[in-house]
Amino acid sequence: MKPLPDILTEAERRPKVLDGCVQVLDAEVESKRGLSGLAIKSGYAVVKSVKPGFVRQAFDDMLVDFSSRLDPFFQAAHEAGEPFSGYLTARAGEAAEALLGITDDRAVHAKNALLKKTYEKLRPTAKKHVEAAIPRVSQMIEKNTADV
Repeated sequence: MKPLPDILTEAERRPKVLDGCVQVLDAEVESKRGLSGLAIKSGYAVVKSVKPGFVRQAFDDMLVDFSSRLDPFFQAAHEAGEPFSGYLTARAGEAAEALLGITDDRAVHAKNALLKKTYEKLRPTAKKHVEAAIPRVSQMIEKNTADV
């Protein structure tokens, strides 16, 4: 099976994948409840209004890293003959750790000490949110790889 980064970054597929990533994030933010949900929604609204297109650009910048981290799961699901969405959702904790590895690596190399400390404090909460997003993420990827 072709590597997931090669599939998701194909010229005709990439814009649809990026749209899907933004839709997943929008849906995840909208699903948050309580005071922490209100804070997440408010922060996300500020980011989107202050810098339109920022979210999509961030996904575009990280698409290769994102898909590389999920490729072992994609390949294993294919080898097992299982739908990717079910396979990845059953391994949501592992998938969340794999994806958070991207920001973990960036945090390690950050020069700003305050940024590093802030990330370390938020990291445990981030895992919970990424795990919750795995079903939507896996369905979006499955949809965008159905023809391969």
